[in-house]
Amino acid sequence: MTVRSAEIDDAEEILEIYRPYVEKTAITFEYTPPSIEEMEKRIVERKGKYPFIVLEDDDRILGYAYLSPFKEREAYNWSAETSIYLRLDLRGKGLGTMLLDALEKEAEKMNLLSLDACIAVPRGKTEYLTDESMKFHEKRGYKTLAHFPNSGYKFGEWFDMIWMEKELGEHTSFPKDIVWYGDLENRI
Repeated sequence: MTVRSAEIDDAEEILEIYRPYVEKTAITFEYTPPSIEEMEKRIVERKGKYPFIVLEDDDRILGYAYLSPFKEREAYNWSAETSIYLRLDLRGKGLGTMLLDALEKEAEKMNLLSLDACIAVPRGKTEYLTDESMKFHEKRGYKTLAHFPNSGYKFGEWFDMIWMEKELGEHTSFPKDIVWYGDLENRI
């Protein structure tokens, strides 16, 4: 298996992975899957500043992950939001760990200090969502910082949202400058 940078030509396969999350789960709060053109745009827009990576085996993309700005203001530059999606039938096999490890390594090269995950959590038993994403992040050293009840409405149900964070480095008075992903010499 190989982790590599996503290319615009990967948009169709990435969308194939993402579509069931939109249509069958509350893991994402999007109601309608994006078009191929929209997915291409998302890949291109992120790659200048943040990594957008895929996990590939035998020329088949098994999953993808990317970083996004935590917030748009400059003071937030040392934090980024993580997103990870795997083919639904491949969850629980360690592939998410491979992608998150790769994202964290790239984030450290960029001098990021905090990674945040916005995670939907169920309010009770539901067919659309489990607490597996929260448990996955806990195992990887993420801590819950905020819990927002009834934040998302999908499939006729309300879902909570939590923010989890992992610190990658020390928050000093003079942090190293951010090196945007497109400017890194040794990136995936």
